Amino acid sequence: MSTHRPAQEGSPLHGVLEPVVRAAGFELDELDVHTVGRRHTVRLVVDADSGVGLDDIARVSRAASAELEEHEDLIAGSYTLEVTSPGVDRPLTLPRHWRRAHLRQALVRTTDGRTLTVRVGDAGDESVTVLVDGALRELRYADVAHAAVQVEFRKPPAAEITKLGGPAPGADHDADHDTETTEDDEEDLA
Repeated sequence: MSTHRPAQEGSPLHGVLEPVVRAAGFELDELDVHTVGRRHTVRLVVDADSGVGLDDIARVSRAASAELEEHEDLIAGSYTLEVTSPGVDRPLTLPRHWRRAHLRQALVRTTDGRTLTVRVGDAGDESVTVLVDGALRELRYADVAHAAVQVEFRKPPAAEITKLGGPAPGADHDADHDTETTEDDEEDLA
């Protein structure tokens, strides 16, 4: 018999693993346990504003594994630990998901049954600014039944990005990293 259960916030397992994930610089997006017979799979989905790389996954996996070994009473029997990042098809359910989808295209189904294709703008605590058919609108999270980022195979239209306050087409994205050369640097270069 197979069972699948999310580990709720406040559960002992969540209480042990969430601090490990935070200490590594990530957020615990999802924690669930899948059981088949006496074998368990503990699945951690971690995320960060800057994304999650394979080295990050390995680091979190080692730390979580070490912590679970110290708390072996939380999972009866053998288990497999899976650490992953959210896929592109993860639903946008929290304000931080919307912030991470900034300037991306999303498909939204509202609570009144409408389906909208939007470009995501600035996300606040209660709502997100979206571009719908060329017009900016505020979309309250409470009015969203389901939303997910759409994969785009072309660059988004520059006009849409600009309208949402994104970088102007052709803008130098490294402008924030320009530095002045000091006299000492000039001597080193000579």
